[in-house]
Amino acid sequence: MDILQVQNIEKTLAKKQVLHWISFDVKKWEIYGFLGPNGAGKTTTMKSILGLILPESWSIKIFGEEGLTMESKQRIGFMPENTYLYKHLTGREFLEFNGSFFGLKWEELKKTVDQLLVRVWIESSWDKYLKSYSKGMLQRVGLAQSIINKPELLFLDEPMSGLDPIGRKMVKDLLVELKEQGTTIFFNTHILADVESICDRISIINYGHLIVEGQSVKKLKWGLEDFFIEKVIEHNNSL
Repeated sequence: MDILQVQNIEKTLAKKQVLHWISFDVKKWEIYGFLGPNGAGKTTTMKSILGLILPESWSIKIFGEEGLTMESKQRIGFMPENTYLYKHLTGREFLEFNGSFFGLKWEELKKTVDQLLVRVWIESSWDKYLKSYSKGMLQRVGLAQSIINKPELLFLDEPMSGLDPIGRKMVKDLLVELKEQGTTIFFNTHILADVESICDRISIINYGHLIVEGQSVKKLKWGLEDFFIEKVIEHNNSL
């Protein structure tokens, strides 16, 4: 079953077409990697899906419904690449503030926040202001806020950016755990090692063109890095 269906997204920025008829589908209960070099159009595609920018043409179905509804927004989590955090709040206060938007009762919200602080390894710093957090710690808080509503569909933009090897391992383990609990995950990245170890399927975008769609990672005849480089170079040579 497809939980997300994207068809023919076109987007122009500064009189330059940056997305060319992007189409793909994401199945329920899978981890889907959306890959591409820097500037390929990964974030623009994600923002178009989430309604944060308006493409010139598109057809997007989420949970089988056209576009985003108020009901479907309650079932989605999102972590942007550059998460804006209120740095004069503590880690706990920030998560409690975000959780309040989903109508959680105080006791349930407090319990959820306590669990998240442990899951992203910042329970020892929960009472410190976010302005004192390292980049990696802020990235973990951003991930925690994206799953505070226990989303069915989770969008992550470069979730491993700025993390050390321990932090990356923690995030990968958490994503696998979320999938096992029934969350479908769609994430952008250019860190191929992270994708190869946890993703079910991938697409590759290059210069706004989808050059690989829905490729099973397990069915690759050789490593993902070699496959990725070959496809990107092949596309570059055809331009």
